[in-house]
Formats: sequence, structure tokens, C-alpha cells
Amino acid sequence: MAAAASSEEAVKAAKVLMVGAGGIGCELLKTLALSGFSDIHIIDLDTIEVSNLNRQFLFRQSHVGQSKAKVARDAVLKFRPNINITPYHANVKDSKFNVEFFKQFNVVLNGLDNLDARRHVNRLCLAAEVPLVESGTTGFLGQVTVHVKGKTECYECQPKPVPRSYPVCTITSTPSKFVHCIVWAKDLLFAKLFGDRNQDNDLNVRSNDDSSSKTDVFERNVDEDLPQYAQRIYDHVFGYNIETALANEETWKNRKKPYPIYIRDALPEDAVQRNGSSRDHKNEEHEPSATVSLGLRNPQEIWSLADNSRVFLEALKLFFEKREKEIGNLIFDKDDQLAVEFVTAAANIRASSFGIPPHSLFEAKGVAGNIVHAVATTNAIIAGLIVIEAIKVLKGDYQNYRMTYCLEHPSRKMLLMPVEPFEPNKSCYVCSETPLVLEVNTKTTKLREVIDKVIKSKLGMNLPLVMVGATLVFEDGEGLEPDEAANYALNLEKVLAELPAPVVNDTKLTVEDFQQELKCSINIKHRDEFDEEKEPDGMVLAGWSGPVDKQVTSNGDKRSVPSSSSADDVDSTAEDISVKPGMKRKLNEILESQENFDALQNQSDVGSSSAQVVEDDDDDIVMLDEDPKQGKKKRLQ
Repeated sequence: MAAAASSEEAVKAAKVLMVGAGGIGCELLKTLALSGFSDIHIIDLDTIEVSNLNRQFLFRQSHVGQSKAKVARDAVLKFRPNINITPYHANVKDSKFNVEFFKQFNVVLNGLDNLDARRHVNRLCLAAEVPLVESGTTGFLGQVTVHVKGKTECYECQPKPVPRSYPVCTITSTPSKFVHCIVWAKDLLFAKLFGDRNQDNDLNVRSNDDSSSKTDVFERNVDEDLPQYAQRIYDHVFGYNIETALANEETWKNRKKPYPIYIRDALPEDAVQRNGSSRDHKNEEHEPSATVSLGLRNPQEIWSLADNSRVFLEALKLFFEKREKEIGNLIFDKDDQLAVEFVTAAANIRASSFGIPPHSLFEAKGVAGNIVHAVATTNAIIAGLIVIEAIKVLKGDYQNYRMTYCLEHPSRKMLLMPVEPFEPNKSCYVCSETPLVLEVNTKTTKLREVIDKVIKSKLGMNLPLVMVGATLVFEDGEGLEPDEAANYALNLEKVLAELPAPVVNDTKLTVEDFQQELKCSINIKHRDEFDEEKEPDGMVLAGWSGPVDKQVTSNGDKRSVPSSSSADDVDSTAEDISVKPGMKRKLNEILESQENFDALQNQSDVGSSSAQVVEDDDDDIVMLDEDPKQGKKKRLQ
């Protein structure tokens, strides 16, 4: 009874911060409220979308477009009116949510959907010395992990996956999978037609019309009507470009040759004249939609080449007719129906050229948006586990902290697998401040490249400050004097060896982010040459938790996740997965037999040697890595 009383007292006295009010967040807020928590703060940047309603049960159709954090608060207060819930419709990376803000809480509970925000919260919790409970779900799989400074490893002690990238030549010339066609349609064609045309793009933009003065065929002629323009683009990307690729016979010696597709081959003449709209369907919906205009209402249907061609032409026409002001600034968004329709049609037409099976709109959206569909029950289970761990944290019961994994198939009659937390990783640059080593050509590499590719991208710093010895060579953020900002801008374009304080072999950089209160050292090692294929950044960072390739499964087939613009929505973001060394060994000890272990492996397409990832549209999940016979890692005593 004494333990129960102390738990109740700890809960009543606690001030809790929730980050994320999506799939897990809705369940978590409800569970916190019903468990006796009376002072809860919620941060969430998102607004409610129709696709959220199938599992984010605090929201209704009438709430679409409103703040998730505010609507979740109002919904819970209807059955727990006497508790205090403070919502923030904002980005957790906003400067107002600084270390001092985090210090007011007894525990932070994450229900986020992207790696960048998770790393940011982890660093703020470390700086504020506030315990963090992380979580994630993917279909029937889920996880809850506890991170307490000095007692357990932090969220960044182990590698996190990054979206897989593909060689440009594969995407532009020799696709062999549908995902290659999606990447081409989304990151090249869509970006070229509707995004920033000044950006570099690997599409062939040259015309076979020598009389044309234009060098970019994607530019619309002044006297060219929309049907003519749409048909010209179609013929160029699906016809002429394929013929150009076929001219390189060496490429196709050991590959199946594609065939060019021209609009006259795909559509009857009368349909071409009507720009694809073969049916007289009125599009009375608020958002323009090619499928509505054409009467293709079933998203599960796999369209014929003719239907894909109609959708392509219609979607292109609707962008120019209904959304012309946005052209030039558009970025693919999986929640943009017209964008998804255009990308699906373009990918399917290209797939037809290369003998790749087409996909339905529903399937293509999943590939393009990195979607794996959520299970509401898993979210509810994980939310309950989060609260259990939060209560342990509030009681200071660190000996009973557990990382808990929710499995799809029972193992030893268990669906929930508890694992003792690990001690901090002594080589972690975030919580142990271990120096990093950067191999780089100091004579040719600019400071900008190091900041963009290493400090911001790999180390996740938002507003970095870079010092060489006692010399400040770069600072990012507001409040800089104009002359300071101009000086730092000049430094960005200088090669490392020519900075005011030269960066050469054995130079030590000190990098700091005041917002995150994170500081680390980078030891520079000069290297003249790098392998362009294996080391595309032209530099190699050692001593950090390197990335793991993402993979998702669909209908039993493993496929790679395309590189894409990050989608922060909980409905479709493919998530990061913490890889825990030694965990497979721990599970091996618990599992009843090798057969059961193999079953656990197979359910997530886990191979024998590489880190495995199960993607989530809601949040993230830890899966298994490493040889179970590898060296032991100290557990929390």
C-alpha cells in the first residue's frame, strides 16, 4: 500500500510535458488524465487531417484543420474537467521551448514522428536534466524506452536510420523497381515542373528540335496552350528521353530495353484532343483532383496505361489552371491529392516503359510518402506502457526501468518483451562529449559544406557556432550585427585551409548549439581523395552513431524507402528506429526457441547482419541489430 500511495502522490504532484498529439499522443493524453495526472502540457505543430480520424480518437470530422494540441485538450477536459492541460500549437524547436522551459517539468513524454525533433528534445532533456520517455509504433510493433541522464543511454547513443538514396543513373536511366519510378516522378519530374526551376535537376531538358532556341523544354512557350504543352512534356519525358537512353547500346547489353511511349500510342486521338478528359465528370470538390474529373474514384484500382496518361494530362492541366500561383514553389506533399495523382500517373507510365508492374493510387501514395499504416490498438498499448515508465521515473525507481517492445507474434506466450536499459554509451558525442574525427580535404572543402553535410545534417544542430581554437569562424541565429553576419557569410565560401584561423590536419573544431546546450569537438584529419560512390559527401565523420538504411515492407516484399522531402505528419512519415547493440542477445535469452527467434526476425524482414527497420506512419520503433554473440554491453545495475 505504501508503494501505491507513493505512486499516487508522485502522479498528483507531477508536471508533465507531452510532445506530439497524434496517434500515440491522443491515447497518451487520455491515459495520463485517467491515471490521475493533473498538470499536463502538450506541444504539437500539426493540424488535424481527415486521414487522422481512423485512430486519433479525440478528433472528429468537424475538427479538420484545427490544432491537434488544442482540440485534444478540449476533448479530454470534457471527461476530466478538473485537471490542467496547457496546449501549444507550435514547433518544439521554437526558441521559446528552451532549456529553462524544459526544466519546469518532472518528465517529458515523446510521441513524435521524425528524427530531427526527437534528437532536439533528447538534447534539451539532457541539458535540463529531465527524464525522457521515448515511444513509437509501426503496425503491430511498438516500443517504449527510458532515457535518464547519467543512468541510461540517451536517445542518440545508438545509430538512427536515414532515408535511403539511390544513384542518379539508376533513377534517370535504369530503374528496376517501382520505387525508382516514384523517386523519378516525385524528386525530378514534379520538382522540375512545379518546384524551383533554378535548382539543379538531373532530368534531360534538351529537345530534339534543333530549330528551337530554348534549352529547357519544360519552359512553356508564350503561344502554347495547355493541351499542347502537356502533350509535349509527355512525349519528351516518356518518349524522346527513352529513345535517347536507348542510343547507348552498352547500357542495355545485360538489361531489358525499355520502350518509348508517346501520347499518340497511349490515348485515342479524340481523347488527346480533349487533353485526357474522356469522361464528362464535374469536379465540384474544394480541392482540384484529376481522378474526380475523370471519374476514377477507386484508389485501389490499378489504372491502365490510357488511364494513367489521362490522369497525367489532367493533373498537369489542373495545376496550371487552378494552382498557377503555387507553381515554382511547390514541394511534393503526400497529403496533396493532386500531387499524389500526378506522381502516381507519371511513375506508372515510366514503369510501363521499363516493364515494371504498375501500382494503384493507394499503393503509390504509400511508397511516395513512406507510409506504413498504423494500428490504433498498438498505440493504446504503447501509451499505457509510457505511463507505467513515467510513474517509475517520478518515483525514482530506476532499478525497475524497462525498455518494452510490443511484438506482432507471441514469443513464449508474450507479446510484450521487457529489456533492461543500457548504460550511457561512452563514445556518444551527445551525452558523453566524446571528440569526433572528420576526414576531409582541407584544401578543397568549403566551410559551408562541413556545416551543411556534417554539423547540421549528421549532428542535428540547428543554430551552430564554430570555433577554431579561440577564433569564432561561424555563428548562426538571430541577433547578429550586420557586419558579423556578412563576415560569417564570407567564411562559408572559403575552403577550410583559408579561414581566418586555418583548418588543417590535426586542427580541433569546437561546435556548439546554444539552443540545445550541446557542445562537441571535431578533430580534423586531412585526406586528399575520396571514393565518389562510397563517400559521396567528400568527407567521412567517425565517432558518431552512423546512419542505418531504411527499408519498409509491403505485401511481404522488402523495398527501400526513397529519399524525399521530410513529411512530419504522423500518418505517413517513415520513422527512425533505434538500434540497440546487445538487444538481440537479450531477446535470445528470453525467447523459447531458435524457431521463435526466427519468427520474430521474419516478421520485420530482419536479415542476419544489417540493421533492420520497420517503418511507421505514426511514430518510430526500435528493432533488432547485431550478432547475438557480440561482446556484452553493461546494463543498468
